[in-house]
Amino acid sequence: MTTQATTKDIENLLNEDYKETMNIIKWNGKEYKIPAYFANNIDSKQALDMATCTNPYSNEQCELPNFAATIYYNIKDAEWAEQYKIMQQGITWFQKNFVKQYYTLLD
Repeated sequence: MTTQATTKDIENLLNEDYKETMNIIKWNGKEYKIPAYFANNIDSKQALDMATCTNPYSNEQCELPNFAATIYYNIKDAEWAEQYKIMQQGITWFQKNFVKQYYTLLD
C-alpha cells in the first residue's frame, strides 16, 4: 500500500508540474529550467561544480555540471525503480539541454 501511494504521489507531481519548473539555473551563459521533481534533488551549493558521469554499459564518460549529473542519476534511479514517467521526463530534459552528453550516457 505504501508503494502504491508513493507511486501515485510521484505521478501526481509529474502530471501537475511537468511543464512548471521550481528552479532555473544559470550556467555557462545559459538558463536551464529544471522540472520540479528534479529541482528538489539538486544541492544548490554544489549545482555548478563539475562531475564526471559514466555510462554503465559502455564505460564512456563525460563531464556535467552537478545539477545535470543529479538529473542523470535520478533518471538511472527511476529506471531501476520502474518509474518510467520520471525517467522519460529526465531523458527529454537531457535531449533538449545536453545533447552530446545524452548520446554518451543515455542513448
